Amino acid sequence: MIGLWNRSLTARFVAIMLLALALSQGISFLLFLDERGQALIKAAKTEFLSRSASVAQLLETTPPALQDDILSASATGYTRFWVSRDFPSDVSAWRHDALHRLAEPLPTVASLAGLPTVASTTPAPLPPPATAGIDSAQPTWTEMPPHAWPLSRPAKFLYLGEDNGMGLAVQLKDGSWLNTAFAKKLVNSMWTTQSIISLAVTAVILSICAAFIARGMTRPMRRLAVAAEALGRGESVTPLPESGPDDIRQTAVAFNLMQARLQRFVEDRTRMLAAIGHDLRTPITSLRLRTEFVTDDETREKMLSTLDELRAMTEATLAFSRDQATEEVTRNVNLTALVESLCDDLVELGHDVTCLDAPKIGYRCRADALKRAVRNLVENAVRYGERARVSLRSGAAAIEIVVEDDGPGIETESIERVFAPFFRLENSRNRETGGIGLGLSIARNIVRHHGGDVTLANTGGGLCAIISLPHAEVPAEGKGAPKPARTVGLPLGKRSPA
Repeated sequence: MIGLWNRSLTARFVAIMLLALALSQGISFLLFLDERGQALIKAAKTEFLSRSASVAQLLETTPPALQDDILSASATGYTRFWVSRDFPSDVSAWRHDALHRLAEPLPTVASLAGLPTVASTTPAPLPPPATAGIDSAQPTWTEMPPHAWPLSRPAKFLYLGEDNGMGLAVQLKDGSWLNTAFAKKLVNSMWTTQSIISLAVTAVILSICAAFIARGMTRPMRRLAVAAEALGRGESVTPLPESGPDDIRQTAVAFNLMQARLQRFVEDRTRMLAAIGHDLRTPITSLRLRTEFVTDDETREKMLSTLDELRAMTEATLAFSRDQATEEVTRNVNLTALVESLCDDLVELGHDVTCLDAPKIGYRCRADALKRAVRNLVENAVRYGERARVSLRSGAAAIEIVVEDDGPGIETESIERVFAPFFRLENSRNRETGGIGLGLSIARNIVRHHGGDVTLANTGGGLCAIISLPHAEVPAEGKGAPKPARTVGLPLGKRSPA
């Protein structure tokens, strides 16, 4: 349940709506509970007074011989009637008499008709549950005016205590007194079957509405998350629709502007880098021509070597800029087959490269660029570590391409420095023993452009280079997949991990 709460905004929205419903119903229950109880007591009192008035009128209009039968027939499970010659001034004695009469079982139909009854078939008397609630506190008679009950004559009324116990004494025309005792425990509960069904239906309707609203809110957010992930991996995505509520629309507008500005910034920096590399060709050529006129052979050779190195660096920069500005479609590839084919090509060129068996791993990437990054690492391993062992593994967090060699490794303080452009550990600056110094920088730039990173670690018997690539969502064809677009690289050394 906690995991669903953390993962799903819809679940949170539904839970909050149901909590609001429960709180509102609870507050309403507390507010109206007393009011409902008072209404039940009032209704019971009205019924009690009405029945007592009816019995009094019936006794006054019938022969005295039928009085006992009328009193027995009028009794209910929670009401008893009897007649006394005098007014029951002793409230305590009257109360105990009422308690005794309420505890007696109701007469059967046969006994009312004067027929003989069989003792074995007469049910055992059960004490009415209401009698247990009569309070032991001493009540008193109060005068009930004629306008307060159905008859025109006054009556004496008292409350017996808990369980809504009531007593009434009204004087009949012959001077006798009709006594009435009432005790009934009223069920003051709002949780009836009807209320529970109504609450359940309301909760279901609210849950459906909340889920519908939450899905409408999260759909643009999911679309934004997919687009941001694709943009972070170097893909150019279709601009998000700028519609919906103001908050959603403003977020889509901000994302579209950010994407356009990033693309414009990257393109400008790449063009600037290419222009600088191109413009350096002319002064390099001019310096080379002038160097030819230097008479000192040793000085001339050193100057020519430096110019050749500068020219090679310029050519590498231009090649890098051209590669980064080249259009390449992001597509789904078999990453295992891509790495294995690269290793086979290097083996055919005479390099000592071994590719360990790995299961098929599908990945969405720019295949040519990623292949170049892997090639740079493998060639470095062969050049400086004699041989390369390449393996692939797919973990829960990322896909890793591991390149190991048997070389001397790299000093710990230099592990990050080797990724800087044109940085070389080999100090002779000889291109035969060391490259230009762009291989690792280009490899990390490409991998980071895919949302991953390249890390180096000493193994004790060589160096291990690891390409970590995040698992990429593979969108279904025709269902919002990022459109194929031109891939533009960031300047060297300025790309930070996605």
